[in-house]
This record gives sequence, C-alpha cells and structure tokens, in this order.
Amino acid sequence: MIKKMVSFVSTLVHFTILQLLLYKALSCEGPVDPSKGFISLPFTRSYYHIQKPYDVPEDQRYKFIDGVHYLWVFSTDKPHTPTSQTKPRTEIGIQGYNYSSGVWQFEGNFYVPSGTSGVCIMQVFGATAPHATTLMLRVYNGSLFYYRRSVLVSSIYDKWFHLNVIHDVEAAKVQVFIDGCLKIVADGRGGTSHTFKCGVYAQDDDSCCMESRWKNITILKI
Repeated sequence: MIKKMVSFVSTLVHFTILQLLLYKALSCEGPVDPSKGFISLPFTRSYYHIQKPYDVPEDQRYKFIDGVHYLWVFSTDKPHTPTSQTKPRTEIGIQGYNYSSGVWQFEGNFYVPSGTSGVCIMQVFGATAPHATTLMLRVYNGSLFYYRRSVLVSSIYDKWFHLNVIHDVEAAKVQVFIDGCLKIVADGRGGTSHTFKCGVYAQDDDSCCMESRWKNITILKI
C-alpha cells in the first residue's frame, strides 16, 4: 500500500511539473530561441516554387523585393491548376525538403495587411485522409488562428511577427512559436509525406483580396 501511495504521489508530482512547464511556456515568461539545436538548410529559389492562379502570370500575384516576398490573391481568382477544386491561392511551396520522419522546423517573419481575412497564411501540408494538412495558421478579422479553433495572436494587422513551426513526426506533435513564445502544441495528423507552405490560401469567409508578406524564411532540421 505504501509503495502504491509513493508511486501515485511521484506520478502526480511529475504530471504537475509538466503542467507547470507547459503553462510557463505558453504564458511566455520570456522569449526563447526555438531554432537552437537545429541545423539550418540552404534556401534559394531552387528550393521553392510559387503556386498561383493558373491563368495569370506569376508577377501578377507574387513579387520578391529587397528580401521580402509579397504574395496576394483575389477571392474571384482561379485555383492553381485547371483541374483543382480548391480555393484560390498564391503560396511559396517548399520543394526539395519534403519529409516523412524526423524533426523539422519552418522559420520566418510574416506581415498581414489590414483587411485580409478568411485565409491560411502558413501550413504544414500532408496528413492522413480525410485531412490534407497537419497544421494551418489562418487569419480571421485580424487574429491569427490554429485552423479556426484557437486564437494564437489577436490584432496582427500591419505588424511584423517572427514565426517558428516545429513538426516532430514520430512524436506526432506540432509546436507554434510567435516572437519566441510557445502559442500551441497540437497533435499531428499522420501522413507519409510533409512539406511547408506559406503565403495566402483562401478559406471560408475569405475577403475579396488577401495578402501576406514574408522574409527571412529558413528551413531547419535536427
């Protein structure tokens, strides 16, 4: 009986410590560097492509000026291929770094102009059906959401933010950091191949014009 009580107390203390650590991380008592311990990989134009409405030239939906990627799309635009049934998008699709195992990280700074709403600005593509994505960061009326379930940051319009997304495939966990503060730890959604994407991809209740800007994009892994 005493051994059982000691084991129970030990488990309870361990659980309480984990809860406290998670609370401290989520309450962000101080920003951290989520990229610490990761290896930064080369990232040039050969490592990404632009998905944009199939019937318009790339420079009508994407520009790269002074280190900043500008991506925009209209709610009336075509999808990225003639046969796609998805909504309009202009996204930077990472290529050459598709992964099925390990711990990977997307890092970058983003800016969302006021008025942009009903749009995914970053995603971890790949999951087990019926899902297509492991993570979506969406903007609705000036707030950044995990899908449309949890508000991660309110009042994001017209400001630069630093984003780190860490995907641990084996642990089936995704962590999202904003300005060095852990905002959510979400469950994975399976899948055998994943990749990172950022830009604008129309969702429900999308505004007539959607735009996001990105700079300092880095892909990292352990």
